Amino acid sequence: MEKFLKMEFISELFLGSQDEIVGQIMVIWGHIKMSLVVPFLTVFMYINLVMSIMLFTEKVYMAMVVAFNQLFGKKPEKRYKFEPFEDDIEQGSSVYPLVLVQVPMFNEREVYQLSIGAACGLSWPSDRIVIQVLDDSTDPLIKGMVQMECDSWKSKGVNIHYQVRDNRKGYKAGALKEGLKHEYAKQCEYVVIFDADFQPESDFLNQTIPFLHRNPELALVQARWKFVNSNDCLMTRMQEMSLDYHFKVEQESGSITYAFFGFNGTAGVWRMAALDEAGGWKDRTTVEDMDLAVRATLKGWKFLYIGSLMVKNELPSVLKAYRYQQHRWSCGPANLFRKMFVEIMRNKRVTWWKKLYVLYSFFFVRKIVAHIVTFTLYCVVIPATVLVPEVMIPRWGTIYIPTIITLLNAVGTPRSFYLVVFWVLFENVMSLHRTKATFIGLFETQRVNEWVVTEKQGDATSKAKAASQQTRSRFKIGERILMLELCVGIVILGCACYDLAYGKYHYYVYLFLQAIAFITMGFGYIGTQVPNS
Repeated sequence: MEKFLKMEFISELFLGSQDEIVGQIMVIWGHIKMSLVVPFLTVFMYINLVMSIMLFTEKVYMAMVVAFNQLFGKKPEKRYKFEPFEDDIEQGSSVYPLVLVQVPMFNEREVYQLSIGAACGLSWPSDRIVIQVLDDSTDPLIKGMVQMECDSWKSKGVNIHYQVRDNRKGYKAGALKEGLKHEYAKQCEYVVIFDADFQPESDFLNQTIPFLHRNPELALVQARWKFVNSNDCLMTRMQEMSLDYHFKVEQESGSITYAFFGFNGTAGVWRMAALDEAGGWKDRTTVEDMDLAVRATLKGWKFLYIGSLMVKNELPSVLKAYRYQQHRWSCGPANLFRKMFVEIMRNKRVTWWKKLYVLYSFFFVRKIVAHIVTFTLYCVVIPATVLVPEVMIPRWGTIYIPTIITLLNAVGTPRSFYLVVFWVLFENVMSLHRTKATFIGLFETQRVNEWVVTEKQGDATSKAKAASQQTRSRFKIGERILMLELCVGIVILGCACYDLAYGKYHYYVYLFLQAIAFITMGFGYIGTQVPNS
């Protein structure tokens, strides 16, 4: 009996001391939370709200510019001189300027025939156009196939040149730069660039070259992209929404207001003189196209975007390929901003307003703030306030501003408006990857110059075949699981459960959906190529 009482006493003593330890830990946590966590989270929240306001203001401004232009503005043909070329009885085809068409490619088994065929099918006098296929392929079989395709077109009378290098220095920029060194290329007045999956209509040159030829201040004419595989899967629909907004609003507004926008790297025509004056192609970042555009505008050249002229191309339909592409598109601009900030500030040839536009609107808000705030506010601050309810986010920061920004983005693709919730969740997940890439670019860490060519699937028939094969194939565990997305998804899921049980802000509906999106993509269940086990 005494033994039993003694054990009970020890048990009560142990439980009592355990309760005291827990109580002490809670007191210490309370002090740490009030003195460190709450102030830090509050400051972090306000920083994100400021970034959110910056992004909101930029989106509204661009939307107003485009809306005003749609209602009262002039079409490109009215803003700039446009007079189609006509055959001259005396001069013949010499009235047409000499045009170089560059088609860079790298192991493009699925699309090389489409792109070469489209380039060779452009309507222009045969003696005034030169097709240049820049093949950096490392696969000897593909290299042979591309060369055979070029030889086939050459036998039909097309002035086509197949060019290879013994290295891939500079990647695409290096290939384009090397291509311009040939004597026949130096004789050309304009250069057109089409990536390997782009298929221009036959009248592309007739729609673009006259603008450059009649307006000596123009350096670049950029066409819009049209996506042939946007209906492949939900991921391609989400990409279509983002890129339609980019072209219909960002490119259009830049062309209207400051005659400047970022060259998209393809489906555009450059004046050779402008390209040379800007310093030619440079491979210091993974966005050689944007680099060239910024340097050209600092020389005083103007750009024109034609939204009505569309060139067919392909969206990445595999998550792995899309993530590589987004890394390049997010890291490159941030790194270019770092490299060119001082150069832009010191430039004397453009106005301060244009310099402010390039540095603040084009670079800082759209290429840096947009990526960071999307992740930090919606995937960090909101979940954190569930665990630290002392910090309250204003309703306008969680509802009104995000809603307006989302609607402004969704207007670009009316047919996908019903997918807007999926688009928000998808973009928030991708913002993790983009934010990481942005910081890599800003601080020039190890992966700053990583270049992985975006995988293409080719025409609809081959894509369907590839999709069925991919569905049957098994994934390696390393290729299948994205640990970072999974970890973030699990954390957000935990915050959602806590908010449902104890929270007062009722964020759990959004948090549950966002957690599901992170976990789904973390397991690779998106795109045309998904695991089957």
